[in-house]
Amino acid sequence: MAEIRLEGLHKRFGRVVAVRDVSLEIREGEFVVLLGPSGCGKTTVLRLVAGLETPDRGRVWIGGRDVTRLPPGRRDLGMVFQSYALFPHMRVFDNVAFGLRMRGVGVAEQRRRVEEVAELLQIADLLDRYPAQLSGGQRQRVAVARALVVRPQVLLMDEPLSNLDALLRLHMRAELKRLHREVGSTTVYVTHDQVEAMSLGDRVAVLREGQVVQFDTPTQIYDHPSDRFVGSFLGNPPMNFFQATVDPEDGSLRVEGVKFPAPVAYAQALAERRGGPILVGIRPEHVSVGTGPLRGEVLVAEPLGAQKLLTVRTAQHLVKVAVGPDHAARPGEHVALDLPEAHLRLMDAQTERALPRR
Repeated sequence: MAEIRLEGLHKRFGRVVAVRDVSLEIREGEFVVLLGPSGCGKTTVLRLVAGLETPDRGRVWIGGRDVTRLPPGRRDLGMVFQSYALFPHMRVFDNVAFGLRMRGVGVAEQRRRVEEVAELLQIADLLDRYPAQLSGGQRQRVAVARALVVRPQVLLMDEPLSNLDALLRLHMRAELKRLHREVGSTTVYVTHDQVEAMSLGDRVAVLREGQVVQFDTPTQIYDHPSDRFVGSFLGNPPMNFFQATVDPEDGSLRVEGVKFPAPVAYAQALAERRGGPILVGIRPEHVSVGTGPLRGEVLVAEPLGAQKLLTVRTAQHLVKVAVGPDHAARPGEHVALDLPEAHLRLMDAQTERALPRR
């Protein structure tokens, strides 16, 4: 295991700036997820750590060593690609052992270590097969085994589950979490799937346009997004946002002319914005239905098994509301909505950055 430190990484491809001054400190043995939409720079950051790209400026440290100019083979890391990248003409055993052979490990030691990692990943009965004879999930395990068998300090994964169906992704997420607990390698995992990020990461770095906009635990990012983008990107359905004003007299919030109490934690920030605009965010599962001062019409009711998702049109907003599966609301009905004070997240109307909490 080894800690990873990225210092001011910047990478440009022609006129496109892929990574802008990214700095991160990843602790030894930590599972960190790089999360963001396509084109945000997360894979480029991973390739900079791996040595597959060289930064225009900035440094990469692994285990206390400056590896910025070292080739991938001298960085003591393993990598799992989205495509698996298995050799089709080699048996599973030979695919897994390939890295050991390149390092000159003896035949007996190769067999011992391959069998050890195969047991860990539950592919011991597949060692004599060829990749074409494996399912997608089995190929993924082989790719992970090949990366782990060389016992790297750092394990890098680039969207390894994106080619799997939904049920298999669910299974493999649990397997990867178990594997990390047992092996303990420092792991950096790239994905655009927020569910993977929330379920796998000890911490998550959310990227946008080549920059890290928030780096924290999944719970903290979900509950307290740093800006509107993070609140919109993390969560399914995403956070609702309301244009509001701060009452000039008592500091309460006015949404569509309706008054709501402002969270006490934002009292100081709101005191500077009385009479001005504010952005109010709240998660769909926290909107109360049935009693409340905000009125709206149900446009759509979507049964989703464990919950029902309502789309409610108020005078100025479309609001997503998560209710129980047996909730009776139907399209065309009018409902009352409440925005509980404890669950409101306030942001600056211009910058859309979260306001400071006391």
